[in-house]
Amino acid sequence: MKASETASIPSTNQSMTVVKKKQRPFMRKLSKYKWLLLMTLPGIIYLFINNYIPMYGIILAFKNYNYVDGIWGSPWAGFDNFKFLFQSPDAYIITRNTVLYNVAFISINLVLSLFVALLMNEIKDKVISRFYQSTFLLPHIISMVIVAYLVYSFLNVENGLVNRLLVDLFHIDPIAWYSNPDYWPYVLIIVNAWKGVGYSAIIYFAAIIGIDKEYYEAATIDGASKWRQMTRITLPLIAPVITTLTLLAVSGILRSDFGLFYQVPMNSGALMPTTNTIDTFVYRAMIQLGDIGMSSAAGVYQSAVCFVLILGANLAVRKINKQNSLF
Repeated sequence: MKASETASIPSTNQSMTVVKKKQRPFMRKLSKYKWLLLMTLPGIIYLFINNYIPMYGIILAFKNYNYVDGIWGSPWAGFDNFKFLFQSPDAYIITRNTVLYNVAFISINLVLSLFVALLMNEIKDKVISRFYQSTFLLPHIISMVIVAYLVYSFLNVENGLVNRLLVDLFHIDPIAWYSNPDYWPYVLIIVNAWKGVGYSAIIYFAAIIGIDKEYYEAATIDGASKWRQMTRITLPLIAPVITTLTLLAVSGILRSDFGLFYQVPMNSGALMPTTNTIDTFVYRAMIQLGDIGMSSAAGVYQSAVCFVLILGANLAVRKINKQNSLF
């Protein structure tokens, strides 16, 4: 054996020893948190089955799919499905509706959720506080089908509560709510806020109660009002939670709640100009035309734009405050 080869043996053994030493802390941490990791296993399996395995279906957006040949046997269509989507006369309307509704939902729900969370924080009785938390959370867990019929009980032309009030109190003719699209931007915003504000408010409330009470005690001693305590202590300290929820909402700005835009308007054709979004358009294309390729192209379009938006929004947040960014 050559001298150079002999000299290289100790250095190799030393490097292997260093690698083993580096691996030991990792294995210790893995062993320490093994039960917590085991608890996350069902969620990881669900995420893999529900989100990652179906991703191979992306190729449908680039194929002229037919049921006889199947996914892999169907001929390639290139970007023809995307051309059909964007050349459709409804492309601008559905994109406009989806984006504008989500912008309204994000901004209005953010303000209302923070307002509700701050009000709940002022309730000192634990029993009453839990009652209000349950009350605000209840709409979030109600099925959208039930919400659709609740809205219908208010807006029905003949026996709806709103029309009865208009007739009995103000002597105004009943309004055909399900035939006039002008009212539905307001209706959908109200329904979405009623259903979603409570859930976000609970998250913000959990962040607020985690703030050290000494901050408020010191502010009270200094004579700070409730408004100054809210603007100088509460909101800055829960800013990371606000930023995270807002970024997650921005990431889905091209997605819409199918139940809200399809079931609540009762799939009324007269309301299409203000209730038709990308998701409902894709569903109707599937049901009426059976065009799987175009529907898949719309889904890929949504995912790509949402991915770019979340990257851009997160980059903007990183430049302002790196600690509040998602990644």
